[in-house]
Amino acid sequence: MTSSVTVHIVDDEASIRQSMSFLVSSAGYAVRVHDSAEAFLASHPYPPGHCLITDLRMPRMDGVALLKQLSESGTMLPSIVVTGHGDVAMAVNAMKVGASDFIEKPFAAAVLLDALKNLASRARDARENDREQELILDRLSSLSARERQVFNGVVAGKANKTIAHEQDLSPRTVEVYRANVMAKLHAKSLPELVRMALSAGLLGDGDTSA
Repeated sequence: MTSSVTVHIVDDEASIRQSMSFLVSSAGYAVRVHDSAEAFLASHPYPPGHCLITDLRMPRMDGVALLKQLSESGTMLPSIVVTGHGDVAMAVNAMKVGASDFIEKPFAAAVLLDALKNLASRARDARENDREQELILDRLSSLSARERQVFNGVVAGKANKTIAHEQDLSPRTVEVYRANVMAKLHAKSLPELVRMALSAGLLGDGDTSA
Protein backbone atom coordinates (compact mmCIF):
# COMPACT_ATOMS: atom_id res chain seq x y z
CA MET A 1 0.00 0.00 0.00
CA THR A 2 1.43 3.40 -0.97
CA SER A 3 0.29 6.90 -0.17
CA SER A 4 0.78 10.28 -1.84
CA VAL A 5 1.18 11.82 1.62
CA THR A 6 4.60 12.66 3.10
CA VAL A 7 4.77 12.61 6.89
CA HIS A 8 7.32 14.77 8.73
CA ILE A 9 8.30 13.55 12.21
CA VAL A 10 9.81 16.12 14.58
CA ASP A 11 11.22 14.82 17.87
CA ASP A 12 14.45 15.48 19.75
CA GLU A 13 14.80 11.83 20.84
CA ALA A 14 16.50 9.62 18.24
CA SER A 15 14.88 6.38 19.47
CA ILE A 16 11.38 7.86 19.16
CA ARG A 17 12.10 9.29 15.71
CA GLN A 18 13.35 5.89 14.59
CA SER A 19 10.42 3.88 15.97
CA MET A 20 7.79 6.32 14.64
CA SER A 21 9.51 6.48 11.26
CA PHE A 22 9.48 2.67 11.00
CA LEU A 23 5.81 2.50 12.01
CA VAL A 24 4.66 5.25 9.64
CA SER A 25 6.72 4.03 6.66
CA SER A 26 5.42 0.47 7.25
CA ALA A 27 1.91 1.86 6.75
CA GLY A 28 2.90 3.08 3.27
CA TYR A 29 3.67 6.75 3.89
CA ALA A 30 6.78 8.58 2.75
CA VAL A 31 8.63 9.82 5.88
CA ARG A 32 11.10 12.58 6.67
CA VAL A 33 12.54 12.94 10.17
CA HIS A 34 13.83 16.09 11.90
CA ASP A 35 15.63 16.27 15.25
CA SER A 36 14.29 19.73 16.14
CA ALA A 37 11.63 22.27 15.23
CA GLU A 38 14.38 24.51 13.83
CA ALA A 39 15.61 21.74 11.51
CA PHE A 40 12.08 21.20 10.23
CA LEU A 41 11.53 24.92 9.62
CA ALA A 42 14.85 25.22 7.78
CA SER A 43 13.51 23.08 4.92
CA HIS A 44 9.98 24.53 4.94
CA PRO A 45 7.58 25.32 3.16
CA TYR A 46 6.15 22.06 1.87
CA PRO A 47 3.59 21.50 -0.91
CA PRO A 48 0.10 20.07 -0.38
CA GLY A 49 0.21 16.40 0.57
CA HIS A 50 2.66 16.89 3.45
CA CYS A 51 1.70 16.61 7.11
CA LEU A 52 3.43 16.77 10.48
CA ILE A 53 3.78 14.72 13.68
CA THR A 54 5.60 16.72 16.36
CA ASP A 55 6.45 16.20 20.00
CA LEU A 56 5.17 18.96 22.29
CA ARG A 57 8.03 19.18 24.78
CA MET A 58 11.36 19.83 23.02
CA PRO A 59 14.36 21.99 23.96
CA ARG A 60 14.61 25.51 22.51
CA MET A 61 11.46 25.61 20.31
CA ASP A 62 8.61 23.39 21.55
CA GLY A 63 5.73 21.98 19.52
CA VAL A 64 3.33 24.84 20.29
CA ALA A 65 5.90 27.46 19.22
CA LEU A 66 6.55 25.49 16.02
CA LEU A 67 2.87 25.36 15.11
CA LYS A 68 2.42 29.02 15.99
CA GLN A 69 5.24 29.96 13.61
CA LEU A 70 3.73 27.85 10.83
CA SER A 71 0.32 29.42 11.44
CA GLU A 72 1.66 32.99 11.49
CA SER A 73 3.57 32.41 8.26
CA GLY A 74 0.47 30.97 6.58
CA THR A 75 2.15 27.61 5.96
CA MET A 76 0.32 25.40 8.45
CA LEU A 77 0.34 21.65 7.70
CA PRO A 78 -2.20 19.11 8.97
CA SER A 79 -0.52 18.18 12.26
CA ILE A 80 -0.60 15.71 15.15
CA VAL A 81 1.07 16.66 18.43
CA VAL A 82 2.38 13.97 20.78
CA THR A 83 2.09 14.87 24.45
CA GLY A 84 2.90 13.38 27.84
CA HIS A 85 0.16 12.60 30.35
CA GLY A 86 -0.99 15.74 32.14
CA ASP A 87 -0.26 18.12 29.25
CA VAL A 88 -3.85 18.31 27.99
CA ALA A 89 -4.08 22.10 28.34
CA MET A 90 -0.81 22.49 26.41
CA ALA A 91 -2.13 20.16 23.71
CA VAL A 92 -5.34 22.20 23.49
CA ASN A 93 -3.19 25.31 22.95
CA ALA A 94 -1.44 23.46 20.12
CA MET A 95 -4.81 22.68 18.54
CA LYS A 96 -5.84 26.32 18.88
CA VAL A 97 -2.84 27.37 16.78
CA GLY A 98 -3.55 24.75 14.13
CA ALA A 99 -2.86 21.16 15.21
CA SER A 100 -5.43 18.69 13.89
CA ASP A 101 -5.12 16.14 16.69
CA PHE A 102 -3.13 15.15 19.74
CA ILE A 103 -2.06 11.78 21.14
CA GLU A 104 -1.10 11.10 24.74
CA LYS A 105 1.96 8.97 25.56
CA PRO A 106 2.25 6.06 25.84
CA PHE A 107 0.16 5.18 22.80
CA ALA A 108 -0.48 1.98 20.86
CA ALA A 109 0.66 1.79 17.23
CA ALA A 110 -2.98 1.50 16.11
CA VAL A 111 -3.85 4.80 17.82
CA LEU A 112 -1.14 6.69 15.91
CA LEU A 113 -2.02 5.04 12.60
CA ASP A 114 -5.72 5.81 13.01
CA ALA A 115 -4.92 9.45 13.76
CA LEU A 116 -2.54 9.54 10.81
CA LYS A 117 -5.19 8.14 8.47
CA ASN A 118 -7.42 11.09 9.39
CA LEU A 119 -4.49 13.48 8.99
CA ALA A 120 -3.62 12.10 5.56
CA SER A 121 -7.15 12.62 4.26
CA ARG A 122 -7.00 16.23 5.53
CA ALA A 123 -3.68 16.65 3.73
CA ARG A 124 -5.23 15.37 0.50
CA ASP A 125 -8.48 17.32 0.44
CA ALA A 126 -9.12 20.33 2.60
CA ARG A 127 -12.77 21.13 3.25
CA GLU A 128 -15.98 19.70 4.53
CA ASN A 129 -16.29 21.75 7.72
CA ASP A 130 -19.63 23.56 7.41
CA ARG A 131 -21.81 20.47 7.74
CA GLU A 132 -19.70 19.18 10.61
CA GLN A 133 -20.01 22.49 12.46
CA GLU A 134 -23.78 22.49 12.01
CA LEU A 135 -24.02 18.96 13.38
CA ILE A 136 -21.83 19.80 16.39
CA LEU A 137 -23.85 22.91 17.23
CA ASP A 138 -27.03 20.86 16.98
CA ARG A 139 -25.63 18.26 19.38
CA LEU A 140 -24.36 20.96 21.74
CA SER A 141 -27.84 22.43 21.95
CA SER A 142 -29.02 19.11 23.46
CA LEU A 143 -26.77 19.55 26.52
CA SER A 144 -28.31 20.68 29.79
CA ALA A 145 -26.89 23.78 31.50
CA ARG A 146 -24.85 21.61 33.90
CA GLU A 147 -23.58 19.39 31.07
CA ARG A 148 -22.53 22.49 29.14
CA GLN A 149 -20.59 23.77 32.19
CA VAL A 150 -18.81 20.42 32.48
CA PHE A 151 -18.14 20.38 28.71
CA ASN A 152 -16.60 23.86 28.93
CA GLY A 153 -14.36 22.76 31.79
CA VAL A 154 -13.25 19.53 30.12
CA VAL A 155 -12.26 21.13 26.80
CA ALA A 156 -10.39 23.85 28.74
CA GLY A 157 -8.16 21.09 30.10
CA LYS A 158 -9.49 21.15 33.66
CA ALA A 159 -9.45 18.08 35.89
CA ASN A 160 -12.75 16.64 37.17
CA LYS A 161 -11.87 17.77 40.71
CA THR A 162 -11.34 21.35 39.53
CA ILE A 163 -14.65 21.38 37.64
CA ALA A 164 -16.40 19.88 40.68
CA HIS A 165 -14.99 22.60 42.95
CA GLU A 166 -15.89 25.42 40.54
CA GLN A 167 -19.44 24.15 39.97
CA ASP A 168 -20.04 23.04 43.59
CA LEU A 169 -20.54 19.42 42.54
CA SER A 170 -19.04 16.14 43.69
CA PRO A 171 -16.31 14.65 41.45
CA ARG A 172 -18.57 11.62 40.93
CA THR A 173 -21.38 13.87 39.65
CA VAL A 174 -18.93 15.54 37.27
CA GLU A 175 -17.98 12.07 35.95
CA VAL A 176 -21.65 11.33 35.26
CA TYR A 177 -22.14 14.67 33.45
CA ARG A 178 -18.93 14.09 31.51
CA ALA A 179 -20.14 10.67 30.35
CA ASN A 180 -23.46 12.26 29.29
CA VAL A 181 -21.58 14.92 27.30
CA MET A 182 -19.47 12.29 25.49
CA ALA A 183 -22.60 10.28 24.64
CA LYS A 184 -24.70 13.24 23.46
CA LEU A 185 -21.88 14.63 21.30
CA HIS A 186 -20.95 11.16 19.98
CA ALA A 187 -17.35 11.78 21.05
CA LYS A 188 -15.15 8.71 21.55
CA SER A 189 -12.18 10.52 23.11
CA LEU A 190 -11.03 13.76 24.70
CA PRO A 191 -9.17 14.94 21.56
CA GLU A 192 -12.39 14.45 19.57
CA LEU A 193 -14.28 16.55 22.12
CA VAL A 194 -11.68 19.33 21.86
CA ARG A 195 -11.90 19.22 18.04
CA MET A 196 -15.67 19.67 18.30
CA ALA A 197 -15.27 22.72 20.54
CA LEU A 198 -12.75 24.23 18.12
CA SER A 199 -14.90 23.46 15.09
CA ALA A 200 -17.86 25.15 16.76
CA GLY A 201 -15.74 28.21 17.58
CA LEU A 202 -16.06 27.68 21.33
CA LEU A 203 -12.36 27.89 22.25
CA GLY A 204 -10.85 31.32 21.97
CA ASP A 205 -7.56 32.64 23.34
CA GLY A 206 -7.28 32.17 27.08
CA ASP A 207 -9.85 29.37 27.23
CA THR A 208 -7.46 26.78 28.60
CA SER A 209 -6.12 26.44 32.08
CA ALA A 210 -2.52 26.32 30.91
